[in-house]
Amino acid sequence: MTTVRTPLAPPPTATGGIADTCRAGGLRVVTDARHGAGLRAGTGARRAAGGRAGTDARQVVTDTAYAVAPVSLAAVNERSALLARFDRSYLVPVEAFSRMVERLTDPRHPGGAFRALSVDGRRAFRYHSVYYDTPGLRSFDDHRRGRRCRFKIRERVYEDTGERQFEIKLKGGRGDTVKHRRPLTGRDSPLGANCRAFLAETLRHAYGIDVPDGLSPSLSTDYLRMTLVADGERVTCDAGLVCADLRTGRAVRCDQALVLVEVKTAGHLGAADRVLHACGMRPAVFTKYCGGLAALRPSAPANRWRRAATRAFGPPGGVLKPEGRNSWSR
Repeated sequence: MTTVRTPLAPPPTATGGIADTCRAGGLRVVTDARHGAGLRAGTGARRAAGGRAGTDARQVVTDTAYAVAPVSLAAVNERSALLARFDRSYLVPVEAFSRMVERLTDPRHPGGAFRALSVDGRRAFRYHSVYYDTPGLRSFDDHRRGRRCRFKIRERVYEDTGERQFEIKLKGGRGDTVKHRRPLTGRDSPLGANCRAFLAETLRHAYGIDVPDGLSPSLSTDYLRMTLVADGERVTCDAGLVCADLRTGRAVRCDQALVLVEVKTAGHLGAADRVLHACGMRPAVFTKYCGGLAALRPSAPANRWRRAATRAFGPPGGVLKPEGRNSWSR
């Protein structure tokens, strides 16, 4: 279960290509200058992803986001702020992803159809995160061992606007995750005095511990996200995940035919879980930070995440070569 202590952070706003909506033949059509085509709600998700084995998940997620009826950020906060929530991760092939979206967005869906988060016309958002850890990877190791007093420290960047947040994720005694965050502005650094003071206060108040020595960037993640929303439930859908080990220069890219789906609900199982189960999907033991390091460091003691990491990134050794941030090749 996850407890978020601050309001839902705004995703990036659009920098162009704002969607138009119109009515045609009694069906809602969404058009967008960036795609040059309209997608009919209800059938658009199936057209975007259905039956196209090997299709790039980034394009599938983007097309699907603009095929689904939108919902505003204000409505998301009202309908599914989910200040206390349970999270489950799934590694979903694009074909199963299309079936999931089609069922969840069907107007006849019990409890109402899911909608896609839209901010200033944009529905697919680029995320960049940098995680911080000690030289011995204390945060990674604490999660591997399942220690109660564990934490993750990261900077999150909403690429489309440049908005930055410093975030601390703590694990509570009942299995809940508590997220604390503060905005980064100007030349603020996650290792600067302000953030270190914030981190020190948070760790001391939650666990009675000091800030660990030697914190430095350990892993970065980049991906594209769309979010489906219904009352009391959010489903984040991430594609094109790239994890880079910032200490070795190695990187791995998620299988282009997989979508990382995270279901967030106030209870243990939501509508998306049930649809995914019906499609033969089961939750994966996977997080971007731990799964990424498990793939990038085959010798690390990471059996807990190894199976899911291998499915996501392939067998050990399939690393990428850097060509500048966000650009990698085999």
